[in-house]
Amino acid sequence: MRNYNEAEGAEITDHHPSGWPRNRSDLDHPPAETRDDPLAGIETGADFKPFSQRNDMFMRAWWDETIHSKDTEQFFASYRMDASPRRGEGFNQRDFALRNASWTVADEYADRSQAQGKREGFSAPLKPRIEKYSEAVEFDSDVQATAEIKKIAKMFGADLVGIAKYDPRWTYSDVVDVRDMSTRPNEMPEVITHVIVLGHGMDYDLVKTYPSALAGTAVGAGYSKEAATAQQLSQYILNLGYEALASMNDTALVIPYAVQAGLGEYGRNQMVITPEFGPRVRFSKIFTNLPLKEDKPKQFGVRDFCDICTKCADACPVKALPFGPPSFERHNRSSIQGVKKWTADCEKCFGYWVKLNSDCAICMRVCPFNRDYSRPDSQLFLKLARGKWRRLALWWDRQTRNDRRLRPKDWWKALSRSPE
Repeated sequence: MRNYNEAEGAEITDHHPSGWPRNRSDLDHPPAETRDDPLAGIETGADFKPFSQRNDMFMRAWWDETIHSKDTEQFFASYRMDASPRRGEGFNQRDFALRNASWTVADEYADRSQAQGKREGFSAPLKPRIEKYSEAVEFDSDVQATAEIKKIAKMFGADLVGIAKYDPRWTYSDVVDVRDMSTRPNEMPEVITHVIVLGHGMDYDLVKTYPSALAGTAVGAGYSKEAATAQQLSQYILNLGYEALASMNDTALVIPYAVQAGLGEYGRNQMVITPEFGPRVRFSKIFTNLPLKEDKPKQFGVRDFCDICTKCADACPVKALPFGPPSFERHNRSSIQGVKKWTADCEKCFGYWVKLNSDCAICMRVCPFNRDYSRPDSQLFLKLARGKWRRLALWWDRQTRNDRRLRPKDWWKALSRSPE
């Protein structure tokens, strides 16, 4: 069973159906009884409620009769080769074969505790191989501990690493037993103080082939990579004698933590947009009591750019993305309550995924920030987009047709021509 990240198609999210806001530091005065984080651009209202993971669209596809159907069953079954449809360019056997193979590591983790009603990484955290060591290593300072953890996280495969303070607002209110979709309260260890957020870049050329089953390979590879990295890093922290809860789509929302950890800003397309990868990045997290120094949220012009750009909303086949400014509006129970942000209609989004028998991230592909930032022209675009020349950057993006789709057959041709 897949879950929205907190970033894939609108993630249906890498973007979570309950994505996250990124507002200017000069926010309007919020209503009374709100708990705001202006630096991170987070504004919660008096009616805020933690999100119930049972209301995630992927969870609802199993228990909500208004969502569940033979078509949704076929969608999930398409991740097994014996149930994968073979139809058209980007959706043939070779495309599904690669996509499904890319999920192998993540699926191995997800399947190992199903007998106990858990899908690790999706409805429950990753189970450690060895429990916490009895004695804790002492660090000279939180600065030293943070520097070491960031270097080791990257050694294990993370592309981005940030530290946020634990914020119970983002913890899911319940834990789902996937055997019968029943729930119980989600109780976090009281000693948790920090969240290590790990960013994992997605393949640029594969993302350019959306919508296709082939493109889903970038998602599966991202999940498999983050599962291995989070498991390794959390085990290292446990070996040091500290608590470490390795988490993917389970346990808590990751998007607000990624923003609070300074890894990027929230965009109209429901994704965290980063300076290194644009929206083309997945996130995992580790809850810990290791003494760490928190990073500060960073603003680099995404909110102001999204204010004038609606390319993701224009390109969405089912018009699931918003055109107006951030608001407290909720489309359905899969939207978090009491947060001012851009919010997608996840029911529309998931419905389109079901028709494709694969994920859709057209909104990721067409985003002007979706670029190869090793190129000088992309670096120049970013410099223009984050400042007063943002309208010029948007015009340039349209003129150069940066959002053009790469045909899956051309991706395969390029692969065959690539040197070994």
